[in-house]
Amino acid sequence: MSNITLPSISADGSLRRYMAEIGQFPILRKDEEYTLAKNWHEHEDIDAAHALVTSHLRLVAKIAMGYRGYGLPISDLISEGNIGLMKAVKRFDPDKGFRLATYALMWIKASIQEYILHSWSLVKIGTTSAQKKLFFNLRRVKNELKIFEEKELSPEMIKKISHQLVVEEQEVINMNQRISGDYSLNAPRRNYSDEGDWQEVLEDDKFIDQETYVLEKQEIEKRKSMLGKALSLLSERERKIFSYRRLMDEPKTLEVLSKEFNISRERVRQIEVKAFEKVQIEVKNISHSQNNLVIENHKNK
Repeated sequence: MSNITLPSISADGSLRRYMAEIGQFPILRKDEEYTLAKNWHEHEDIDAAHALVTSHLRLVAKIAMGYRGYGLPISDLISEGNIGLMKAVKRFDPDKGFRLATYALMWIKASIQEYILHSWSLVKIGTTSAQKKLFFNLRRVKNELKIFEEKELSPEMIKKISHQLVVEEQEVINMNQRISGDYSLNAPRRNYSDEGDWQEVLEDDKFIDQETYVLEKQEIEKRKSMLGKALSLLSERERKIFSYRRLMDEPKTLEVLSKEFNISRERVRQIEVKAFEKVQIEVKNISHSQNNLVIENHKNK
């Protein structure tokens, strides 16, 4: 799979040119997709894998467009999405009855979202699922409520968004301040082959098929396991401070923890930062090892 060469778009390259290039790859019929997937799954036919990947590059581009509002290069978003697509192709089992596009959707989104989270550093480890939902869906909800350009939300708008996403009103205010001024979903999609605005390429998050639900649940369990292994490397004090500061819905203040552990607030902060760095390094190491194991298993089949 690593031998597959894909079209690319540079940071200053033409999106229109890239879209035209990937538009030349044919869309596969169900029977064609099944045959190619079987050839890859059973014989590691790299040409079959290449056909599966390239036929879905338009899907990746469409999903990536939906995340362009976060101010990151579209070339990077597409590149990360393509990585997720290739991971999906590696694991895709055509005998389960699902089309590759359905199966790959979660992997593409996960890869792009992971890149956004690391790049923005807004949603740190331990952030609640509601906050992550707010981070990725605030623009979509504002669009649904017909409030496209407002940087300052009215109390009524804040209340509606808070209710729809099941988060505190203050969280809506904070997140809107962080991401306001970025790309408007209603801005015209210039340099793109289709007409219309960016909101048209957003995926509908209301529909979650059974396959995606299972995969997302497995991914959550995997992340919990990785975090648990990483936490086991911390000392008891590091683990407690890290948990109190990073894993609680309402983190304890430095002042409270300084009294609890009988140390200065600055010392608490230093321990928190050190523990967070240890956890980050260990999670990355575990993830890297798991990816290598998957690749090795495919090689040995």
